[in-house]
Parts: sequence; structure tokens; C-alpha cells
Amino acid sequence: MPLPLRSALETLQRIPDLVLQSDAPLAAHTRFGIGGPARILADSPSAVAFTAALKAVRDNGWTHVVIGCGTNLIVSDAGFDGIVLRYRGAAIEANDLHLRVGAGALLQDVVDFTVHYGLEGIQSMTGIPGNIGAAVYGNAGAYGQSMDQRVSSVEYTDGDARGTLTAAECQFEYRESIFKRRKDWIILTVHLDLDPGEVTALYSTAFEIRNIRDTKYPPTMKCAGSIFKNCLFEALPPAVQAQIPAKIVKGGKVPSAWFLEQVGAKGIRKGDIQVAAYHANLIYNDGHGTASDLVAIISDLQARVRSRFDFDLETEVQFIGLEQPTRFSAQQV
Repeated sequence: MPLPLRSALETLQRIPDLVLQSDAPLAAHTRFGIGGPARILADSPSAVAFTAALKAVRDNGWTHVVIGCGTNLIVSDAGFDGIVLRYRGAAIEANDLHLRVGAGALLQDVVDFTVHYGLEGIQSMTGIPGNIGAAVYGNAGAYGQSMDQRVSSVEYTDGDARGTLTAAECQFEYRESIFKRRKDWIILTVHLDLDPGEVTALYSTAFEIRNIRDTKYPPTMKCAGSIFKNCLFEALPPAVQAQIPAKIVKGGKVPSAWFLEQVGAKGIRKGDIQVAAYHANLIYNDGHGTASDLVAIISDLQARVRSRFDFDLETEVQFIGLEQPTRFSAQQV
């Protein structure tokens, strides 16, 4: 059923501290710079306002989706005929080695905060775009550090009530958490436990990693970083395991880029959507790319790997208004 725009706007306008925009171009809110308009974009830095908006849209059965910074989003060229909700609460509070962080805080801001105050544990995640809520949602990580190692608890809401999960209850796995399976649970606050660190050493590590990341994924590049999750070696079919050079298996994982290189992914282009010539797992918008071309390339790469190795690569990106390519893969354990 089409969204009753007037009724929805009137209902949401009664919620204090909620900012509304009609026909909001979602391309402006995704790192790919792709996507048509949302009928309504509603966001707020207030957890109370956000929760009230979430309850309103769910109680009325209105089509909706909750987003963060749009780092890993592919939005349909036609847009989204519904309500896009966004929580912007970004406070960072420290109590000794414990941080309490609003889910809307940029992960980079949190990393910078910890480095500045000598708190060790997430400095290797410098340069990862997006907010910390999304980082917990996808259990982000880099260079041996990941969110599950530092999260002590997570506060969330389903619109009717708020709850708290311990780290164990978040059911973290490689690039996975319970929040990917319970999309009705929206992260509001993240609690982190860190270790004491030496500021100069933390700065040095973060600076080094940021230079590496910015070379591979320039900040101005319209991309989502890696498109496909790396593969858990033990979950791959034995026949595939036998083909993988031992030297490329790191921490029990095989880079998806290796499989993509074997099937000639580098440099593939469709319209303005390009697979990087130097990194087979990096797809970017080289101008005025479209979601349809982006999804076509993702599907093509999955089909090539499936044909050659008989398993499916799984995407790290999320889709709005589009059918998601293959969801099940050998990476799931």
C-alpha cells in the first residue's frame, strides 16, 4: 500500500526534536552517491524522539527503514517509497577505561577520542567510515581488532521498549551480530571497555594505518570499501581449500579479492561503475553511476566465482529498494 504521505507527515510532525524532509535524495546520504529519493527522511539526535518516531511508523504499518551514515548502502535508482529513519545521537562519555557512546557518533570520532586520551583497543579501526552503531551492527574490524573484542553491552530499542544486551548476547561473529537478524532492534548506545595505552604509540599506529587505508580507499572515492566479506577458510568446500595458497590465509580468513582476481574482476566496468584495477574487491562510482549497474556488476562477480569455485561470495553492503544478491555463502558458520 502506498505511504499515506500527508497522514505520516502530520503524525511525525507532532514529535518534538524530529527533523523531517520530504522527497529527500538518498544519493546525498550514501557513500556511493547513488539512490533516488525517500518519501520522508526523519532523523533526530534525541533517543526519545527517534524511539517515538520508530513506534509511530511501526504502529501504523508504514514502510520504513533505519539507516546510519549510508556507508554500506546501495539504494535503488527509483528511491524508497517509505520513511527513512536515522538516529544522530553522538555523545561520547568516558569513565576511566569505559566509554558510553551514542550510536550516531562517527566511528572515526570515537577512535580519535580514544587515541587522544590514551585508551587502547580500537586504534586500528581508524579510517573506517560510518557511525559506531553500524560498526557494532556489522561487527566491523581491521588489522586484528574488531568491535566484539571491546563491546561490553549495547542499549537498543524496538520502538515500544528499550533493552540492553551483553556482548555475549549480541552473538557476534565475523562481520555479524544479532542486530543483522533482529532488524527490529535498533542500537541507541554502545558501551566499550578499553585498556590503558601510551598516547604516542597509539597515534603512531593510527597514523600508519590511516595512510594505508587512505591509499587503498581514498576518502573522496565513492565506494563502500570492500564489497564482499572475506571467507572463513574452514567453511569453504575442501576442493576450494586445496586451491588456496597457504600464504594468503590470515587469521583463518581468505581475502575475497583472491577469488575475484582468479576470475578476472580487476578493471571491469559497467557505465560509471568500476572495479578498481588495483583491488578486485573494491567497486566504486566513477562519476554518475547507477544502482542497477552496481548490482549488475556485483551479481556478475558472484556468478563468476560461483562458476569457478562452486560457492557464493557474500556482500558486506546492504540494499534498499533492491533485491539483495545471493545471501547465503560458505562464509556463514
